[in-house]
Amino acid sequence: MSSFLEDSLWGGIGLVTAGAIATYLIIRHVALPAIRVVVKRSPVKWDDLLLDRRLLHRIALIFPVVVIRAGMPSLPPMPDVWADFTIRLTEALLIVLSLYALNGLFKAINNYYMTLPVSASRPIKGYLQVLMIVASVFGAVVAVARLADQSIGFFLGGLGAMTAVVLLIFQDTILSLVASVQLTQNDMLRVGDWIEIPDIGVDGDVIDIALHTVKVQNWDKTISTVPTHRLISNTFRNWRGMSEAGGRRIKRSLHIDATSVRFLDDGELQRFRTFEPLVGYMKSKTEELTAWNAERPMPEGSWGDPRRLTNLGTFRAYVATYLHRHPDLATNSMTALVRLLPPTPEGVPLEIYVFTADTDWIVYEGIQSDVLDHLLAMLPEFGLRLFQSPSGSDVRFLSS
Repeated sequence: MSSFLEDSLWGGIGLVTAGAIATYLIIRHVALPAIRVVVKRSPVKWDDLLLDRRLLHRIALIFPVVVIRAGMPSLPPMPDVWADFTIRLTEALLIVLSLYALNGLFKAINNYYMTLPVSASRPIKGYLQVLMIVASVFGAVVAVARLADQSIGFFLGGLGAMTAVVLLIFQDTILSLVASVQLTQNDMLRVGDWIEIPDIGVDGDVIDIALHTVKVQNWDKTISTVPTHRLISNTFRNWRGMSEAGGRRIKRSLHIDATSVRFLDDGELQRFRTFEPLVGYMKSKTEELTAWNAERPMPEGSWGDPRRLTNLGTFRAYVATYLHRHPDLATNSMTALVRLLPPTPEGVPLEIYVFTADTDWIVYEGIQSDVLDHLLAMLPEFGLRLFQSPSGSDVRFLSS
């Protein structure tokens, strides 16, 4: 009789196991392909998240365990200890597989959400990860309580007594959650933004914003992973404003050799009066200086210091005209100026402050280079020299 019961028990286990395997194969190779066909033909878009293979495969793993749990009461009698443990084990396994499927669902939701335009300014990956952490903690407590055959309140009470330890363990998670909320609500960071964190050598585009980390692809194609809370506690630069404004700044200085700065002689005055970019400037400036000096005549027998045009001032006027005429510079809609900075041991800095009309990096660098090399080439036309520290060849030339 015992042998018969044992044989029938193993036979029942085999049938239940076979049913579980058959259920998985049917769902995996029949039901899931059918669902994909229906979803692809559906006019709505939100159900496209069901096309995620990882989500459907994770859901398929739940059904074999459900078949096993449902078939256990129909098995021949077995020792109470084994029967009770098997039931608790399958229920705990159901909880674990449900969490596994829930994680896949959250990932599918995030993948679908990333296809929406709003995802660039309002990412939800961090919030989904927080929900997954909460669900995992609660699910783990329920699963362990079921395996230990204890009430959930017993374990929750223990967790309450370990609040300080729990807070210590999840300290980074809490900080990252607060930081993620602040970054999102204040629109401080989006996927695709160019950010710069000089302290840690980060300079590139944001490619992912998660709960704990922000991934940045640097310009050298390396990937930097920055803790989310660091973006709140430390300073970082976001270049999105530059992209949205439609102009990128050029701020460069030409260091003029101070010994080359002088007044223009009569021949140069006459020559620049016929130089088309300076015709208007030379006319108005000459009239202004003539009127100024006429109002302040020198007493007979004395000499003074009348106002005269300088080569540096004339060159500065030419640079301003050149920048305003340049077709690739946004001089009408953005700040454009040319100014002299305080003299330094490296010469007199002539600063160019202007914005290009294109923010593309390659185009910007091309425009900037064209502007600077043109101005460098024009310096000798005004009798000016660029300051340059002596090189070894200069020293050898002087000593020869």
